[in-house]
Amino acid sequence: MVNFTVAIPTYNGAARLPQVLDALRSQIDTDTFTWEVLVVDNNSHDDTAALVQRYQTDWPTQTPLRYCFEAKQGLAYARQHAIDAARGEWVAFVDDDVITAPDWLAAAHRFSQEHPTAGAYGGQVHPAFEGEPPANFKRIQSFLAIRERGETPHRYDPAVLNMPPGAALVVSKSAWQNSVPRQLRLVGRVNGMMLSGEDFEALLHLHQKGWEIWYNPAMHSFHQIPPHRLEKPYLLKLAQGCGLCVCHLRVLNAPNFAKPFIMLKITLGGLKRTIAYWIKHRGKINTDPILACELQFLQSSWISPFFWFWQLFTLRRA
Repeated sequence: MVNFTVAIPTYNGAARLPQVLDALRSQIDTDTFTWEVLVVDNNSHDDTAALVQRYQTDWPTQTPLRYCFEAKQGLAYARQHAIDAARGEWVAFVDDDVITAPDWLAAAHRFSQEHPTAGAYGGQVHPAFEGEPPANFKRIQSFLAIRERGETPHRYDPAVLNMPPGAALVVSKSAWQNSVPRQLRLVGRVNGMMLSGEDFEALLHLHQKGWEIWYNPAMHSFHQIPPHRLEKPYLLKLAQGCGLCVCHLRVLNAPNFAKPFIMLKITLGGLKRTIAYWIKHRGKINTDPILACELQFLQSSWISPFFWFWQLFTLRRA
């Protein structure tokens, strides 16, 4: 069996994939394990398939570069397809706008050997800005999957939604198959909504089955952030998508009797925090995009129980 499958879910990523594939082709210190690269085309309408075919013509033979197509739109579906198609014991998800450091995979392999009880782990995801970020951007950088948590390995705490992002995430294939449902409630950014949380939902299922979720600071990757993703309209939609999934993630592993109380706490506590935040910053929110995003997240969080019920109603009617 292959030790690692590096899976790249992509939607219309023909312009972004070359940097990602070039970085993977340049990985070092991989002689002690076997690995492959799997591009999961999530219903793209550009030249993604042709691009992968061109790369396959001169790709190193000892590291297969494979391609598969997932017609059902949504990052959750693409990741599940990757799990099904992967030949590796470990599946390393890499987004199509994330560039891995030359020793990223070697560091991931070492960590898998040192932490056999880990079901998933992520490393440091640094921002690679292609434009000037707003002042105080670090306050909301986690919305863009940035993780810089120091140089000491440690376990995440999923109980408080403290988890690594799916942008550069390694999971045990067997742990995923035995823990994560094939159909998640949160499927990704589809139908014009920037709803997040499909990666956290999968990790919560792993956590529920007793698997540890870790931070490995030796794994460095770089999230490419173009100028339009630093503009206020985009950031507001991103904050909204992060907030709307809060209720679902918080009640996912809770016993049924506790769910109404959790929802009530999210609504009342969130509404209180939203009002307090608006009062404190009301004179600056219109001109400060970071404050506006933080307020948008708070607003979306406290209405997330209503969104949860709307999703449930929609699913039952489908």
